[in-house]
Amino acid sequence: MAIEALIFDFDGLLMDTESTLLDSWRWEWRQHGLELDETGFFADHGGDVSELRYAALARAVGVRFDRAASHARRMAYRESVHAGLGLSPGIASWLNEAARLGLRLAVASSSPASWVRANLARTGDLTRFEILACGDEVAAHKPDPAVYHLALAKLDLKADQAVAFEDSPHGVTAARTAGLRCVAIPNLFTPESRYAHADVVLPSAATTILSEVLARAARF
Repeated sequence: MAIEALIFDFDGLLMDTESTLLDSWRWEWRQHGLELDETGFFADHGGDVSELRYAALARAVGVRFDRAASHARRMAYRESVHAGLGLSPGIASWLNEAARLGLRLAVASSSPASWVRANLARTGDLTRFEILACGDEVAAHKPDPAVYHLALAKLDLKADQAVAFEDSPHGVTAARTAGLRCVAIPNLFTPESRYAHADVVLPSAATTILSEVLARAARF
């Protein structure tokens, strides 16, 4: 069946928000004279794990830790970094090519819709996407396939009519479990060996034109 739509993950794929997330936590630990242990920083599932990270920081700082002040300070820093954050390399070209090919575009993210919508609106890219399917609309986060099932339902398409694009192994698992072919662009924090279940693996969206990527994905 012909490909009619492309479904993109947001964090780490459309925008490198994961690097700015890690940077914000490194920065906040340093405000207390500490260094963040980055081992296992990125969870093997979608969704917000901020409370676990604040709990770890509280244990390191001790009784003087002010969670509210820490959060406000870190978020202000992250917002300042986000002000200059755009689409990941090559993504704009892919979206432009998708429009020329008449393909429908969607986002399937474990993040809340407010986060995805605000970031895409800031860069002027929100209107490129016909639908958003987000973590606050489903009961479980990736690797659960719920958000991909939601995206397909909103598009009124079957899984073999769309291709997913992901940057994390658990995102690939979610897409494949939903029956989608999946193109992976591994993030900077995960070994490429963990993406063997993706149909296509690329180093960057900037290395290959979209039509070639879709031709490769269509073989599966």
